[in-house]
Amino acid sequence: MAYTAEDSSIGLIALQQQVARLQALLEASRQIHAAVRLEDAMNVALQTIVRELEVQGAYFTAPPLTYGDVPPAPFEGCLRLPIYDKDGRDLTELIVAPNPAQPLGMYEEDFVQGVALQASVAIENARYHERNVAWVRLEQDLGAARTVQRSLLPQTMPDLPGYRLAVRSSACYEVGGDYADILTLPSGDVMMVVADVAGKGLASAIMSTAFRSAFRAMATSGLSLADIAVRLNQEHWGEGAEARLRYVTAIFLKLDAKAGRIEVVNAGHSPGFLADANGLRQIDAGGRPLGILPGPQYASETLDFPPGARLLLYTDGLTDQVNEKDEEFGADRLAEEFVNCAVPGGKAILDHLWERVFRYADGVEQGDDMTALVLCREADGRQSDNPEETAW
Repeated sequence: MAYTAEDSSIGLIALQQQVARLQALLEASRQIHAAVRLEDAMNVALQTIVRELEVQGAYFTAPPLTYGDVPPAPFEGCLRLPIYDKDGRDLTELIVAPNPAQPLGMYEEDFVQGVALQASVAIENARYHERNVAWVRLEQDLGAARTVQRSLLPQTMPDLPGYRLAVRSSACYEVGGDYADILTLPSGDVMMVVADVAGKGLASAIMSTAFRSAFRAMATSGLSLADIAVRLNQEHWGEGAEARLRYVTAIFLKLDAKAGRIEVVNAGHSPGFLADANGLRQIDAGGRPLGILPGPQYASETLDFPPGARLLLYTDGLTDQVNEKDEEFGADRLAEEFVNCAVPGGKAILDHLWERVFRYADGVEQGDDMTALVLCREADGRQSDNPEETAW
């Protein structure tokens, strides 16, 4: 069969169309990959298909995005192309509604497939970018929350002649549910608390902040330690079911520095340790955790705090820390390290305990928030050289 000049002209036009479409595909690819936002990349792909092929419209199913006119599902008469990521997982589906007067041919379908291929890469990259941006924002927010939470912990110690006082806290994650506070009351007595919200992370940190506000309001109201525990329990229980899942264990202490006495209320918390010339005494829990049940009562215990005495209040993150054999550090080991620690001052004692716990863990990651408070009284009753200590 002989080819005429007209046939050659038609072939040349078709070739020119293919070259033009290839150029359009290359330009579309450049624009698609230049887009940072997911919606921008998808819009470029849709507009390229509609304008270049002169079809009625094109549509991405997820997220739903349309350019032109596309018939409703089930999209009868449309070209449908599923789009996958590099691991074969569904990203979205591209639907093209052709012009009824000009059905899509093989070359047009090839063009759509070429755009879809470029779009799949760009969509995946855009989604990774969005996740990275969201993750960076989350890290910034958590960093700010960590700074705020640490600022709510005691930054300086009260001036207590003859005593040394220190606090240390290490969150398991960026923020945590442990809480410690120290307040000097109008009477001159010093109120202290170490508390632990059930769980870890952001939710527990939020509950810890709420607990701080409630405790501070009640501590300066003239209520007894036992009444403070009762009121805090009632308030926490009244917050509802979600708050009750984040119940609080706490140990409250009030120091009469002049008389050398302490009053303690333990609301379901890890036992405190009091060491003096008579040996080691354990301050056990005298009541239920706060917020777990309505209506419990709490009893206080008054103890002498003579010269040479030292007190340790802590959260269970120290005792629950495990080593590579999944064995816990334990309360007995913590008590032994505390009693036998010969270094002077609360900060030095806390440094020693932290070093011992992490040495025991031997590289195993910290499994829970760790907080402790140490109160020491000078052996001869004299004013210490450095009565104010922090352990940050």
